[in-house]
Amino acid sequence: MDTCIYHQLKSQPIWLLFLLSLGSSKILCFSLIILKWVYVNFLRPGKNLKKYGSWALVTGPTDGIGKGFAFQLARKGLNLVLVGRNPDKLKDVSDSIKAKYGQIQIKSVVVDFSGDLDEGVKKIKEIIEGLDVGVLINNVGVSYPYARFFHEVDDKLLADLIKVNVEGTTKVTQAVLPGMLKRKKGAIVNIGSGAAIVIPSDPLYAVYAATKAYVDQFSRCLYVEYKKSGIDVQCQVPLYVATKMASIKRSSFFVPSTDGYARAGLRWIGYEPRCTPYWPHSLLWGLIYSLPESIVDAWRLKFCMGIRKRGQMKDSRKKE
Repeated sequence: MDTCIYHQLKSQPIWLLFLLSLGSSKILCFSLIILKWVYVNFLRPGKNLKKYGSWALVTGPTDGIGKGFAFQLARKGLNLVLVGRNPDKLKDVSDSIKAKYGQIQIKSVVVDFSGDLDEGVKKIKEIIEGLDVGVLINNVGVSYPYARFFHEVDDKLLADLIKVNVEGTTKVTQAVLPGMLKRKKGAIVNIGSGAAIVIPSDPLYAVYAATKAYVDQFSRCLYVEYKKSGIDVQCQVPLYVATKMASIKRSSFFVPSTDGYARAGLRWIGYEPRCTPYWPHSLLWGLIYSLPESIVDAWRLKFCMGIRKRGQMKDSRKKE
């Protein structure tokens, strides 16, 4: 039978054999991509994060994704350094974690990332002195109150976006990295955004998207720089998550809760330099990549214009 098939193929024209070979290779490549996607999302085990160190530092842990990460890291048995600007909220989160995971040690550092950042980073360095901080979650970030054109972005908002999202992430990493280098192990997770990576543009959120693009490239460069030093650097790219920043109250299949996202996020730490841990988000990413950029741009502009209109109406009602 093999001989029969061989003779049948040999009798075919070259161009047909070429097309068959090309088609077969495409099918094989696509099959391998699907198998890899299934493996990394459902079968690949998460790493033992305690091997990086017994402490984890989380910025922005009082709300949203940061709070989810704080609880999930505590569930894995890591002690926590929580860095946020509101001492009351830090205490509430700390008490809640201790009530659920009593054996966990927690240290809180009050830092206003939009204020005196140098003084804040100095306090972080003092707190982590002597601690084997093995995991850093750079989660703190700010966005627009609602969508607006670039010329409508006031100076305060512009300064906060750059200072918190860019300078904050950079300087906290700079504070924690020397200890990881000394111990030759560590994991740094920077929270990026689909606004900078998944969609081709994010009109009416230009500065926010640009700061997250910085986080993505910063992460990739550090990944290459420090991989041989035992330090895994990663940019996680969530799409919409049910948070106050996203103005989404209820979770759904494509919009996970903060705990749901954090559980997925922990499983990816230490692997790829860029990832979207919540698997339904990867389906959306694939769909968006399959569409022409002009269509995605037009849809996103229309969507954000609607957000802008609702935000302006809400502002006008407050003034009345």
